[in-house]
Amino acid sequence: MDTPRRLKRMSSHALLAASAMTLSALSTPVFAQAQDNSVELPIAVQMYTLRDFGSLEEQLAAVNRAGISAIETVGTQQVTAEELNALLEEHSLEVISSHVQLDDLRNRLDETVAFNQAVGNDTLTVPYLAEDARPDDAEGWQALGEELGDIAAELDAEGLRLAYHNHDFEMEVYGDKTALEHLFDAAGSDLLAELDIAWVARGGFDPVEYVTRFDGQLFAVHAKDNAPEGTAEDEGGFATLGAGVLDWDAILPAVEATDVEWYIIEHDMPLDAEAVITEGNSFLVEKLAALREE
Repeated sequence: MDTPRRLKRMSSHALLAASAMTLSALSTPVFAQAQDNSVELPIAVQMYTLRDFGSLEEQLAAVNRAGISAIETVGTQQVTAEELNALLEEHSLEVISSHVQLDDLRNRLDETVAFNQAVGNDTLTVPYLAEDARPDDAEGWQALGEELGDIAAELDAEGLRLAYHNHDFEMEVYGDKTALEHLFDAAGSDLLAELDIAWVARGGFDPVEYVTRFDGQLFAVHAKDNAPEGTAEDEGGFATLGAGVLDWDAILPAVEATDVEWYIIEHDMPLDAEAVITEGNSFLVEKLAALREE
């Protein structure tokens, strides 16, 4: 089910793993093959979910145990590229995106590019805007979009891509469009979208419809669920994927109808981060495998 773009960006490790799976499929029982679906499906983990789960090595080991083979980093994860590469190899993982602060893109672009090239990552994602950095009108969002479009062009020359991740404040409507749409209209087609499904819903929009507005630019979705209103306050009101109130039976087909590349599991305040990514992966594997068999 991989698109040519997905195949192009697979690491040599991933290609070898895929080949090995194909060669062994004939001798693998059907029930065991079901456990390999997550390797074939484009599922990753945002490492922010695991920030309080021990050392970086312990975090990556948890991702591996969850049956997931790709991660989205938080910057450099406070290690060197050499240190991260060693841990990635040890735990059979690849980096498919990195959350990079806008300030780093503005002032430390060369160093940011060098680090991500060294770890085999080709997508940088703006994760969040501090309150004092958020535009307060359509023109401001358009100006930010133009700036991000320029940065995307610089990154393209280095073989990298730029994406933008939303929260609920980008769902503010100016005229007949959300702030996020104003930003993307001004940025041009080089800027990719990483839509956070839970934040879209918290912003008052239906994710089933909203994802269609970014067809052709949807790099990834953050697969995140909302708990029933007034519950899970110690977890920021978020829930383990599939255990909340969002209608994934409607959302996932809508996302699949776009050219999305990755489903990235995230939870902002998990009490049990390993359970969140393990159960979230199982949920996505079951749902996506069924959709792709139809």
